[in-house]
Amino acid sequence: MKRQRSSWNQLNDKIIHCDRCPRLLEHCQQIAQVRRRAYQDFPYWGAPVPNFGDPKARLLIVGLAPGAHGANRTGRMFTGDRSGDWLYRALHKSDFASQAESTTVDDGMQLQDCAITAVCHCAPPANRPTGEEIQACRDWLSETIHLLPVEVFLALGQIGWKATIDYLVANDLWTKKRPKFGHGAEVQLEDGRWLVGSYHPSQQNTFTKRLTEPMFDRIFRQVRKRLDT
Repeated sequence: MKRQRSSWNQLNDKIIHCDRCPRLLEHCQQIAQVRRRAYQDFPYWGAPVPNFGDPKARLLIVGLAPGAHGANRTGRMFTGDRSGDWLYRALHKSDFASQAESTTVDDGMQLQDCAITAVCHCAPPANRPTGEEIQACRDWLSETIHLLPVEVFLALGQIGWKATIDYLVANDLWTKKRPKFGHGAEVQLEDGRWLVGSYHPSQQNTFTKRLTEPMFDRIFRQVRKRLDT
């Protein structure tokens, strides 16, 4: 466990110091300097956001990118914004998280058997990284997957789904026609592991009721069932 924790910390340190995408770094730092009025007195992270969670996780959640005033502010994935409110509440209900709210990096939040990563580790303008920026971050996703004993991948949104499929194809874990993304979509990989899809808990989806809390909770029951069997 000590060696696994050390490798996990080393990977996260490399992510934090990544400088592959100047446009994204400049954007993160600019947001950290200007800040949102509600957070004027809050120190912003303003840098690539590392993975978060259990270095022995069997569940790996693949999100899109840090929120400009969420993870880019707090320095923890899905922490400090409405998307994170939804995610951690669902994780707590399904016994993957020690508490239902994740507000700061020192709030005591712990994940059990679960880790969270992202397709892009820097907050992108308009929440849309370019294809080149996603490609530049792809090595971090691969290293994260190789390090963890993943049994279930949970992709939040189409971009997370595509990035996970890209990894699986590149590593000969999926050789068939690419499966389509959908909320609740589920495919068994050729090595026996599972990929599950969910709508991203973005405000665009939750405010419009495209994603409701019961729908999101069902995804984690689905994931738990796969892990338990």
